[in-house]
Amino acid sequence: MADVATLTSRVDRLRASLEEPLLVTNGPNVFYLVGFRSTNAALLVEPDRARLFTDFRYRDQASTVEGVEVVVTERSLLRGIAKHVSGRVGFETTTLTYAEWDALRTAGLELVPRVGAVERLRAVKDDDEVATMREACEITDRVYAAMAEERFVGRTERELAWRMEQLFHEHGADAVAFPIIVGSGPTGALPHGRATERVVDANTTVVIDAGCYVDGYASDCTRTFATGELPDDLARAYEVCRQAQQAGLGATRVGVSGRDADAASRVPIGEADWGEYYGHGLGHGVGILVHESPVLRPESEDVLEPGNVVTVEPGIYFPGRAGIRIEDLVVVTEEGNDVLTGFTKELVLVR
Repeated sequence: MADVATLTSRVDRLRASLEEPLLVTNGPNVFYLVGFRSTNAALLVEPDRARLFTDFRYRDQASTVEGVEVVVTERSLLRGIAKHVSGRVGFETTTLTYAEWDALRTAGLELVPRVGAVERLRAVKDDDEVATMREACEITDRVYAAMAEERFVGRTERELAWRMEQLFHEHGADAVAFPIIVGSGPTGALPHGRATERVVDANTTVVIDAGCYVDGYASDCTRTFATGELPDDLARAYEVCRQAQQAGLGATRVGVSGRDADAASRVPIGEADWGEYYGHGLGHGVGILVHESPVLRPESEDVLEPGNVVTVEPGIYFPGRAGIRIEDLVVVTEEGNDVLTGFTKELVLVR
């Protein structure tokens, strides 16, 4: 977790961007600003103070948070907050439910919708955040290396996913970042498929998408393995995907829009006449959440800046047959970018 000075700086930077007090109800945003995790907490950032609201269950944990005034309220948090707050208040439109909004409005608050105030800060990682994510990626690299020594053929996708989760814990991860994707043959043609009871065949591809959490920050990495000699077109598709990934990495730089980075990755795949089989975006931000700003996709208006940490993950998916995806986690720097995930992108043959 960030030190007190860093957390104070985050709150100060947020405060400087506000036109009125902001009620932060998004849990990851509360964690980013004051280092507090809870299933029932909100932070009110005001011009001269920050108040952390939570209920009795989290009272003792909240009391250790420096730089905030802790207000212990009833279990129905927003109803309790309404008893302590008045006037004009901004709220996060993406997390406040209608019922919660109505409770605050009924209590007399003048509510102003605000979008992305904290997320814009979170999109630019500081050195400590990058160092933590680098550690998560180093663990991920070790897990992929260990996984490459496992037997694939004849085992189910779920069995392999469970083994990989065990490896993450054995190598020091706090937790997996999301349910591990293991897609073999036709299952691999589903970009966001889930591991099934399908038994892995020989001479096909296996897509594994996995990551872990370390100190509240995530890694995200995908590699595609071969379970024997691949048909010529799948072997070629792997090389084309690798070229597309390299093109995407080359375009992931300061000042480049998410749209243009995405477009660069599509050139090799389009030249191979497989453009229709690459239907998702190039990548997305990663940090406290596995999916956050900025995004790299055709409709993106985000512009990359130093400190952004994004995935670069083109894919080629042949419906009902097989899939290929190669994904790295990358931090944008003044000089270009730094790839945080280091496991080989040569096609690895597994048993």
